[in-house]
Amino acid sequence: MMIRPTVPGGPAANTPEDSPTPGGQTGKSTTLLLGIVVFGLSILPIPAEGQILRKLKETVQRAAEDETLNTVDRLTRDGVRCIFDDLECIRGAAESGEEIILTDSSGEPVADDDGNLIDDPDQAASTLAERTPRPGEGAWANYDFVPGNRVLYVNDFSEDRVGDFPRGLEFVSGNWEVVEWGGRRLLRNTGPRHSTVRIRLPEALPETFTVEIEAYLPHNNQRLALFTEETRGLGNFQGQYFSIAGVHDTGIMGRGDGTVESANPAPRLHEALTPIRFMVDGSYVKAYVHERRVGNAPNVTLVRSDLLQIENAYHATADDPILLGHIRIAAGGRDLYDVLAEEGRIAARGITFAVNSDRIRPESTGTLREMGLMLEEHPDLRLSIEGHTDSDGDDDLNMELSARRATAVKAYLLQTFDIDADRLETRGFGETAPVAPNETSAGKAENRRVELVRLDSPG
Repeated sequence: MMIRPTVPGGPAANTPEDSPTPGGQTGKSTTLLLGIVVFGLSILPIPAEGQILRKLKETVQRAAEDETLNTVDRLTRDGVRCIFDDLECIRGAAESGEEIILTDSSGEPVADDDGNLIDDPDQAASTLAERTPRPGEGAWANYDFVPGNRVLYVNDFSEDRVGDFPRGLEFVSGNWEVVEWGGRRLLRNTGPRHSTVRIRLPEALPETFTVEIEAYLPHNNQRLALFTEETRGLGNFQGQYFSIAGVHDTGIMGRGDGTVESANPAPRLHEALTPIRFMVDGSYVKAYVHERRVGNAPNVTLVRSDLLQIENAYHATADDPILLGHIRIAAGGRDLYDVLAEEGRIAARGITFAVNSDRIRPESTGTLREMGLMLEEHPDLRLSIEGHTDSDGDDDLNMELSARRATAVKAYLLQTFDIDADRLETRGFGETAPVAPNETSAGKAENRRVELVRLDSPG
């Protein structure tokens, strides 16, 4: 069952039944259509008693389906949407006596196999975890993105007030503001073409870095351009830049002599908030949308400066707002083995888990592959895999969860690669060894991590 989430910024953004869908349409409620197609069926006579029983069974089933649809329709109209792990949103709705619709991170309501909406956060987390593929499975088999491990900038707008221009960004032009949607805060643009904001970094971008950004682009012509230098509009820019397009392509684009255009058709971004990732290593740049690599350019010349400029390359309106979610820019790319040899430990930032679970998310594929290949190439290397959490929740449960997550990483490596079990140890530290303050969402994100620590070889 798919219920399209509403999007903030439409003509009736505060009225659920009139809110626009991601495609821009409005309606009083979501309609669910159930259909059955039968081919080549031979119909035999049915005794009268059998017909009565069959009709009775169909009536009961139809009534149950109608009740489920009525409940879904009412909740969709009147309920408060909260992402299943947004405890603040859930707590606020419960205290006000409002019914809650738990959604996944993209805003889709979480339902069980019978179509009943789930209202328990733990059950929702478990259900979503079961439906999430393992790293390296299916479409994730060839996913090779590895995020940088030294954060230069991170922002999810959760610390900003709704209606304000966000702290942590530099305003240049256009109409940008923080909005509430699906239990989380996003940056909305409803400005004219070339609306621009800038991210100021604490240092110039290194030779190797990654950019991760969530984007929703509802109009076919909408595109975001990400520059590593200041410019006054895409039309006059002669250098090379990143491009995120709503329907056409997503990849690495450029103008002028030596132009590079490496972009394959990407999953469409007008249906939901979608993760976009760029991995830069010298002049080599790769672009990803969800699990797909959509750009692969070996000869890109990006200026290394202390900023990243984000520009709306096509106008946005209240009916078709551009939305941006979590942004992370990180330095990285040093070989894992070199870091371990030099420093003795490294945080494997690319390993993530389902909320309150030790189930490894498929986005971890690239980092896990890098770890496994390193261990195969260096048979004398022994590691302690150490799990860490933020300070949310019970201390003892966090300690247990961090230990289980470390064990899950070890189990995956042993199952997937040719590694002896006695080369890997695991430990859980819970919230006892933070690397950043737990007062902000960005700090908490840094504290949720898996670290690899080099062990001395026995004997």
